[in-house]
Amino acid sequence: MVSSGDVSRLFLQSLLSRGIVSEDLCKTLYAKCVEAVKAADNSMNITFENTEEALEDVIKNLNASLNDLDLELKSIQDELNGRRFFALVNTKDDELAQMATDYTPAEIAFFRAIVEQIILARNESFSLSSLAALREVSAIKPKSNMSKTQAETVLASFVAKGWLLRSKRGRYSLSHRALLELYPYLKSTYEDDLLYCTICQEVVTKGMACHRPNCQVRLHIHCFDRYRRRNSACPSCKIEWPRQATDDPLVPVGEAAVRDGEDGKRRVKERQSNNDDEEEDDETEPSQQSQPARSQRAKESKKKVVVESDEEDEEDAVPTQEDSPPPARRRSSRR
Repeated sequence: MVSSGDVSRLFLQSLLSRGIVSEDLCKTLYAKCVEAVKAADNSMNITFENTEEALEDVIKNLNASLNDLDLELKSIQDELNGRRFFALVNTKDDELAQMATDYTPAEIAFFRAIVEQIILARNESFSLSSLAALREVSAIKPKSNMSKTQAETVLASFVAKGWLLRSKRGRYSLSHRALLELYPYLKSTYEDDLLYCTICQEVVTKGMACHRPNCQVRLHIHCFDRYRRRNSACPSCKIEWPRQATDDPLVPVGEAAVRDGEDGKRRVKERQSNNDDEEEDDETEPSQQSQPARSQRAKESKKKVVVESDEEDEEDAVPTQEDSPPPARRRSSRR
């Protein structure tokens, strides 16, 4: 017997089979699910408009029914262009439980080691070379007999299943899916190592940093573009900014910040019983003055001020500070 609830069930199955989908595909999938149910029973009075508002209503209703299952349909914006992506997320902080059905314990340990090197990367580059990624096989605990060839296959699987991104330069970084589904794990494990956007307050792994020494502002590329249309200076230190996020003297966050030879030594995060984590490094490198140490930043409460914006952004609240710098978020001095 067909019911309106079959639309939601079909929709959730389509999301689970894909892992993560764009907003456009999300709307298309739901519309197709409606069509499929109506085709089975033309008397069903189910409608769906292919609009952002209609999709938000669908997600709100779905999340209400998923709450008891510790599941939630969440979205994340692409750090470069701002496009939204959706995924079904386990809201329990079960570390990497989401990957347990697809990978062995050794493969998950391999992934965990890669994630650590990406998060702890120097210069806020949040990326790892192919050679450095393969080297992490030796960091698996307990020791694994995974060969280099097997590790290459597993790495390719991480990319194919949407957990990692691999750039044209052969460098690995965290994907939309990893940032969205594994955020509880990332926050609990690397709270002092994550960067947050001054505008949207979401995690930054690809974006820009203000070039003034010790200024703590970090922005996604799309947040910079939106902010810069109406503001010419840094929201914190008020230094003038160029028109483009990639223009000098702004400092890149992400793969563009990589310097030659930086993958030569791996970094290790020392985990102490008092939870006062410190990072250990095999080599000492000078800090860049414009990048405050993440671990030295004080934790302050967030403050939001609406920044003047044009018509297409009039509904967006942009956090900044009027009389004082924005709240200190976690920045890095790892160079």
